[in-house]
Amino acid sequence: MLKAYVALGANLGEPALQIEAALNRLAQLPETRLPARSRLYRSAPLGPAGQPDYCNAVAALETGLEPHALLDHLQAIERDAGRVRGERWGARYLDLDLLLHGDCRIDDERLKLPHPELANRVFVLQPLAEIAPALELPGHGPISARLAALPHWEIAPWA
Repeated sequence: MLKAYVALGANLGEPALQIEAALNRLAQLPETRLPARSRLYRSAPLGPAGQPDYCNAVAALETGLEPHALLDHLQAIERDAGRVRGERWGARYLDLDLLLHGDCRIDDERLKLPHPELANRVFVLQPLAEIAPALELPGHGPISARLAALPHWEIAPWA
């Protein structure tokens, strides 16, 4: 079993309910346990203006699934939640990003590990630091140092 981390985000419909439902689905994946999950956070959208705020969280998984197989499951959960791939960084019912999968490094047309934007997004790093405070980010060092080095980004617990 390898440790994998998944970022969850939603800003359409009932975002908090969609994130909770996705976390439940992650816990039911084959060969997979969900030993930790962050609380829910609110953050401003990264993409086009006029979107509602995002609800974000991060889940830690222990999984026997290979990275591409796990990605397939994540995309199926997104589709079941109504995700339609369209505008980059546009509003969505559910977004699941595979951040890390053990020490695996992949760079192909379907998957890039570690996630290429992992070290640049406070709305991912803050919930990730909550559940993995000692995590070393590949190429960036301790998560706490990376988080402290990023420009201020408004993120708060989801109310």
